[in-house]
Amino acid sequence: MSGIKSLSVTYDAINETNTFSNGDYISGRVTLEVDKEIKVNSFLIKAKGKASVLWTQQCGQTTIVYHDKETLFKSEHFFIHEKKHKENDGFSLLQDQSEMYSDVVCPGCHVYPFSFQIPQQDMPSSFKGGAGKVVYFLEAKLTRSMRMSTKDKTKFTFLSKTDVHVPDMKESQFGTADKKLRFLNSGNVSVNVNIDGMKYYPGTELKIMSEIQNNSSCAITPKYCLYQKQSFFAMKSRQVHTKDILKEKGEPIEPSTNQTVSKSLSIPSDAIPSILSNCKVLNVEYRLKVYLDIKYSRNPEIKFPLVIAAAPQNTDGAATSEALERTEPPPPYNVYSLYPTLPNPSGSSWA
Repeated sequence: MSGIKSLSVTYDAINETNTFSNGDYISGRVTLEVDKEIKVNSFLIKAKGKASVLWTQQCGQTTIVYHDKETLFKSEHFFIHEKKHKENDGFSLLQDQSEMYSDVVCPGCHVYPFSFQIPQQDMPSSFKGGAGKVVYFLEAKLTRSMRMSTKDKTKFTFLSKTDVHVPDMKESQFGTADKKLRFLNSGNVSVNVNIDGMKYYPGTELKIMSEIQNNSSCAITPKYCLYQKQSFFAMKSRQVHTKDILKEKGEPIEPSTNQTVSKSLSIPSDAIPSILSNCKVLNVEYRLKVYLDIKYSRNPEIKFPLVIAAAPQNTDGAATSEALERTEPPPPYNVYSLYPTLPNPSGSSWA
């Protein structure tokens, strides 16, 4: 028999949403149950954040695997030191590394408390996408001579509270599109769209104003789509996925009609903040697509880049209107600099 009945890691929630942010303390305990005396080489608890990407591409009969990963932070605390132990990499620990337990563990249930402080540095929020993810976890590891290591891991949700300062973020965005109809329809349609900014918080309203001219022989319907653009990077290649977050439509506009349409979309409260310059292997961007649905014709559309920022939180983990008004912006981030080869939306549509 191995002598170890169970090993488990648990942590304490600090708010109703059970999320953690920059600078928060995550505390918990490792519970070890043994049914006979064991000798331990080392016993530790690790807090870690990691981003990883993985996808495949078929090239003839060859399958190419693209993969990469990035360590966002890593911090360890030893309950029982191994004889040769490398120094911790500098992240904050609350316990003194000299606090040690006996390397001989008697039969019974033993509880080892721990507490870490999550770094104040800019890190991406927890995320799972089409070809990559960002995960944060706690992992306990117990090693013994001549035996496989015993491990237990539990994930926790990290929500970045680092604000993204976008130059001219409150300036309105404007776009236009038109279409000449042929075949089963005739005439032309056009749309001018104005939105009230670029930067939004989860739970806030996105106001859209559209001037639509339907000089055609058919009815058209304005439609709206907020979607996520996920980009993954590995081995000098890029994989892109899109995910629709919110889709809505307006009322049909009859032929030979000009109309001004006002629409308000609510940014989902669970939308993760944009992941832009704080992760090397993946990015998460947002786009708003406004288009005219026309039967038997290609739909004219306009795309606007959006930045979803983390809403500042109170002690209960909830966003407050007062907090949303506070601004201490970091250095400006140029949303157009991420992919310089892509045109500005003022010139042509974004992907």
